[in-house]
Amino acid sequence: MSVVTEVAAAADAVLFPGFARRRIEVGAGVSIPCVSGGDGPPLLLLHGHPQTHAIWHKVAARLARHFTVVASDLRGYGDASRPATTADHVRYSKREMAADQVALMRALGHDRFSVLAHDRGARVAHRLAADHPQAVSRMVLLDIAPTLAMYEQTTETFARAYWHWFFLIQRAPLPERLIEADPTAYLRDVMGSRHAGLAAFDPTAFAEYARCLSQPGAAHSLCEDYRAAATIDLEHDRADRAAGRRLAMPLQVLWGQSGIVQRCFRPLDEWRRVADDVRGGTLPCGHYIPEEAPAELLAAALPFLLAD
Repeated sequence: MSVVTEVAAAADAVLFPGFARRRIEVGAGVSIPCVSGGDGPPLLLLHGHPQTHAIWHKVAARLARHFTVVASDLRGYGDASRPATTADHVRYSKREMAADQVALMRALGHDRFSVLAHDRGARVAHRLAADHPQAVSRMVLLDIAPTLAMYEQTTETFARAYWHWFFLIQRAPLPERLIEADPTAYLRDVMGSRHAGLAAFDPTAFAEYARCLSQPGAAHSLCEDYRAAATIDLEHDRADRAAGRRLAMPLQVLWGQSGIVQRCFRPLDEWRRVADDVRGGTLPCGHYIPEEAPAELLAAALPFLLAD
């Protein structure tokens, strides 16, 4: 076992006691690590930026009372593979990242599952549900409006608050070089500037975020996620809109009442433009819902996820 693997396994043992740690080959030289535990219908948990599956440590045990929980890293994040990039950013498109997760769940024996996803993971979940509707039974998305809507409705307020969206898409290697100069400072600046500051983050989890972002190539793959979101992902979203493709599965959208999504968008209205069965509302927190308001998240999401 490598030193990196030992450190990751030790962190998972603290954050997800009783969960099994696996690494699954999902094709084309890409492998995805995950932790899994519990019993019942399968539930996939997807994290956001600039984090890893560790964001779910405050809710995983409770969810595992009802579900077989799988919390994974996204391609390019955490300890997941970082495929070589191309000029069109396709290898970090949400389509490719979603396909990773479908392959992961199938490898674990789950052809159909529910999804609970935050931030970038929620954007991957949106594409997963659009491309693989037969795989998704229910979906909970945290603190996002659809990517296309957010870009098309960008205001000064949004751009100032989500400055990293526009920084990370700059041509390589400018943003990579600045992040790599001090990855932990980048985390503190991005995460600490939100509603709850850094107080919401468990030290073990934060250390995992810092360890993973400090790995060679991590800053580049993170930037490629955002470059794809500003290019090829928008093409895919516009193609769905032009074709009239909509999400049919039940969808719950939850967002922080003290966050930028609440201030700049109407999330329910935007999701109803792309999905047929949408409900949800605010939670008393900012952006990092699973870590800021785990009890409130569970109170809102569990009844929805457990519904027939």
